[in-house]
Amino acid sequence: MTPDQANSQTTKAPHTVDMIARTSIERISHLTAQALPYFEDHDAMILYDMDVLRDRVEGLIKAYPADTIHAIAMKANPLDEALKFFKSYDLGVEVASNAEMYIASANDFPGQKVVYNSPAKTRREITYALEQGYQINADSFDELSRIAEVLPTLSSTSNIGIRVNPQTGSGHIESTSVATAYSKFGIPINIFRQEIIAAYKQHSFLNTIHLHIGSQGMPLDQLLFATSIIYDLAEYINHQIGGQQIKYFKIGGGLPVSYRYSQEPINMIDYAALLKRDIPGLFTSRYQLVTEYGRYINANAAVAISKVEYVKDFYSKKIASIHLGADLLLRECYNPSDWYHEISVLDKTGKLKTGKDEIPYDIAGPLCFSGDIIAKDLTIPELEEGDFIVIHDVGAYTLGMWSRYNSRQIPLVLRADQDELSVMKEKESVAELHEFWKK
Repeated sequence: MTPDQANSQTTKAPHTVDMIARTSIERISHLTAQALPYFEDHDAMILYDMDVLRDRVEGLIKAYPADTIHAIAMKANPLDEALKFFKSYDLGVEVASNAEMYIASANDFPGQKVVYNSPAKTRREITYALEQGYQINADSFDELSRIAEVLPTLSSTSNIGIRVNPQTGSGHIESTSVATAYSKFGIPINIFRQEIIAAYKQHSFLNTIHLHIGSQGMPLDQLLFATSIIYDLAEYINHQIGGQQIKYFKIGGGLPVSYRYSQEPINMIDYAALLKRDIPGLFTSRYQLVTEYGRYINANAAVAISKVEYVKDFYSKKIASIHLGADLLLRECYNPSDWYHEISVLDKTGKLKTGKDEIPYDIAGPLCFSGDIIAKDLTIPELEEGDFIVIHDVGAYTLGMWSRYNSRQIPLVLRADQDELSVMKEKESVAELHEFWKK
């Protein structure tokens, strides 16, 4: 399928289920009022809405064939309680470091439901992953050679494949696009197509093929086109070998989410319907699908809430100082043109504030550098000390990218299951933080 054909075919599929897009501001206001006792000891917190998380997980399961292995990207949300929640649905995890493999093992994820992706796997890590039966995607030919060396020395049930870069180009956000012509990830198909085919012919243990082109900022047509490229390659390789050597097809993440309440992108069920329409062979018994979604599952399921500590009034602009900044929202502060979060204002009782101050606001974090600004020139209700700033859609790639600058403590994390609040993770103590810096 060519890009033009993809563009002509990607009309949005009809909506099939009621999907919770994200937590409404009315519900956030209600939950914040309930959480006021926690704010007696905490200046900021993260709040996960389990109803949204549950809806995303159940939609994912419904979207794909029953035997699909769904490995949620641990890097998007490494919270242990979230991982346990995913495991309760018989989901797996995608891991990309030695520590993430350890966390997967500590949570007793079955080997076949752990997918190990990393562009820098050591021999020791490869050995451990093979011993555990984790699925492995070779990111380079050299890494494939290491796997081929280690595999005969032990007994392994691992599914092993090659990560192929479909080279479909970057999306709207270059830093999260991984299918560019010279990406650091995978083996580029246009340069090494024949070598990829030869590798599958040489190594009969290669029963998997993997693609990932990036998450946020990727157009829908590009996602579909990239998948079709790798599907056609898998079909060709199996035909050349004369059997079904490639049995597992891994779709690595990639579905964008909305960080704006005014925009609602395609949901998972409709996206899977488009994949099935454009690549029907992918949904037959010839292949077992493996997905690696992270942002789509987690991002819209959480908000950050911080007290307003000070308001500086410079007459032409006001600056509100709060207790979260680039420690939590690295991308937002360093690259605001590509990353955006809705912001709401609640009063001291958790009630939504209305109206508009005549003077615009910058929302500033607590870190000691000038770029620690979450949002600039906002037209919002007038802020006072003790009000609450709500930062929406922080469920993915936030705590997992936490910055240690200024020795900031990871904040309290709460979970809301319907109307019941409970602690998902306690705030990091100063003693625990000190241990981090010790010898």
